[in-house]
Amino acid sequence: MPAAASVAVVTDSTSYLPEGLAEARGVRVVPLEVRLGKRVGREGVDIGTAELVAALADRTLDVQTSRPTPAELAEQFRAALDAGAPAVVSIHLSRALSGTWDAARQAADEVDAERVRVVDSQATGMGLGFAVLAAADAADAGGDATAVESAAADVAARCRMFFSVETLDRLRRGGRIGAAAALLGTALAVKPMLHVAQGRILPLEKVRTSAKAAQRLVELAVRAAGEGPVDLAVHHLGAAARAEEVAARLRERLPEVTRLLVSEVGAVIGAHVGMGLLGVVVVPHRQ
Repeated sequence: MPAAASVAVVTDSTSYLPEGLAEARGVRVVPLEVRLGKRVGREGVDIGTAELVAALADRTLDVQTSRPTPAELAEQFRAALDAGAPAVVSIHLSRALSGTWDAARQAADEVDAERVRVVDSQATGMGLGFAVLAAADAADAGGDATAVESAAADVAARCRMFFSVETLDRLRRGGRIGAAAALLGTALAVKPMLHVAQGRILPLEKVRTSAKAAQRLVELAVRAAGEGPVDLAVHHLGAAARAEEVAARLRERLPEVTRLLVSEVGAVIGAHVGMGLLGVVVVPHRQ
């Protein structure tokens, strides 16, 4: 008898999985939409990071993002079920940061709420990506929908995200951080440090230089990693050298790094944080 089809895993484009990995793991990716002035396209399909960077350099150009439609998500859910999957687990960026989770919930209700489960990763970037990979591992191991959903939620609960930006202006304008918190970044030469807690972006502290921000990110990540095995990711936007430096320091400081991925964020997250982003995602293994 042929092996039973595994639970299908769906995510959105802000998971920023390494190129080719989603396809290799059978993960369906639904892109968010990016608007660069009059140009509109799908993240990672029509518009990539290079196009975003050029748009950000043009201060007269309006840059916006929007969630996938429930119809676009429903199309992927139906395709997975029609292909033989017994169920779908759809994992998305924090509902506090985007309407994507809500759109997925609407799509699940439309398609089959019993067979489609939606998970709020309470993160984005590889904070979301690691949850997706855990779900794919559980599905490959033959887990049912409950096991796959639990695997994603377990990683989400253990994930910590820390990042620094050049300015909080784009986050404030996009409504991702409050006006009072934006005062952190108003002083000249202050680099705001932030973290993601319960799916929300919150101010953490401020440092004076980019070098100190990188050093502080390493310290925060090492503390969050603890003593055992850990998965790590370093994200950046237009700061590749500093990202590699942070990754090298983390390798030196943490003896049990299982995975360490370094990547530039895509157009959607980049549109909200601006150039100079530097961040670390930390997921300690369950002891």
